[in-house]
Amino acid sequence: MKQFGKILKFELKGYLRNKIFVGFTIFLVLLIAIVMFIPNIISAFELDDVGDTAPADLPTMLVYAEDESLASIVKEYFGNAFVDYNVKLADGSIDELKDEIVSGDAECAFVMNSASSYTYYVNNLSMYDSNTAIADTVLQEVYRINAMVQNGLTPEQAGEIMSVQIESGTETLGKDQMQNFFYTYIMIFALYMVILLYGQMVATNVATEKSSRAMEVLVTSAKPTAMMFGKVLASCIAGFTQLVLVFGTAILLYNVNKEALSNPLIASIFDIPLSLFIYLIVFFVLGFLIYAFLYGAIGSTVSKLEDINTAVMPITYLFLIAFMVVIFSMTSGSVDNAAMLVCSYIPFTSPMAMFTRVCMSTVAWYEIAASIAILVGSTIGIGVLSAKIYRVGVLLYGTPPRIGRILKTVFKKQ
Repeated sequence: MKQFGKILKFELKGYLRNKIFVGFTIFLVLLIAIVMFIPNIISAFELDDVGDTAPADLPTMLVYAEDESLASIVKEYFGNAFVDYNVKLADGSIDELKDEIVSGDAECAFVMNSASSYTYYVNNLSMYDSNTAIADTVLQEVYRINAMVQNGLTPEQAGEIMSVQIESGTETLGKDQMQNFFYTYIMIFALYMVILLYGQMVATNVATEKSSRAMEVLVTSAKPTAMMFGKVLASCIAGFTQLVLVFGTAILLYNVNKEALSNPLIASIFDIPLSLFIYLIVFFVLGFLIYAFLYGAIGSTVSKLEDINTAVMPITYLFLIAFMVVIFSMTSGSVDNAAMLVCSYIPFTSPMAMFTRVCMSTVAWYEIAASIAILVGSTIGIGVLSAKIYRVGVLLYGTPPRIGRILKTVFKKQ
């Protein structure tokens, strides 16, 4: 235990002295802070603009119809629907109306051929112009009201029929996938990035020590299990600390700017239930450890740093496949498909697969317990095996040996 403590302390100091690690962490925290304050910054500039300059006039939208009663009704309804326009009745002929649009006196115009037919005039049609879509919806309502009036109803009665509000309620007996989707996606993506980043760092650190021959001295004075667990846990603590700083800053500044960030989507990301947060920590730590042990073991078999990327490629592909299965299942809305059920109990895929199912589906407690138990046992087993591979691998130089040969050597030493 004493050796483990010394190695853990030494490795943690290495991360704290790493300027890239510290600088990147500070950069992420500052970036989160800027993003969280953007709504307040925009609001401040808008207030300055309002105070310094007079509000701009709304663009003009013209309405024309030979039937004056139809033109009046359309103008009234368009005035309520197009709040960003000053809706006016056109004076004169259609040619004069076109001239006003071309000259810039009016931005657009609707010429009503009948209650259900119109021509839309605009000088330059923007690719984001949605006026006709809004007009279609409004004119359908106008047409129905006119039809009701012609059949004996008063305009007031027709308006009440058309404006009836439908009341509904939804009671979710399980999980609301839409509400949980965004923070589940963010957490899965964070786990993906941290495992790839810090796993690579563990492998690189081991390979660097091996290439400098310092490992030959260390491996004879310390137990390989203490060395492997010390290195991996140090990287786990460093990665977890970085995530806590980044997400902690985001949560803190979200609460500071909650009024400015009053968006249901943003709120759903930060309002993660406590139970899911606990599951997140459990699966995050175990998932990180199992891959970090594998990266460390592979790093110990590499003689040159240039071979690291090639050596760890099978592990990276394995994790990438797990990530893609989870993402495709999330986006398809079926997180309980056969692939996800199988992946929930495989140690290399369960950190993401089971966590996603817990967030977005109803999973029995014994399924979660079984998945965690398998993951804990596998993590310990792979950690011990990785330590033994580490002891053998650091003494091998030259051409990277095959994993089969290393395992045979490890089990011979038992």
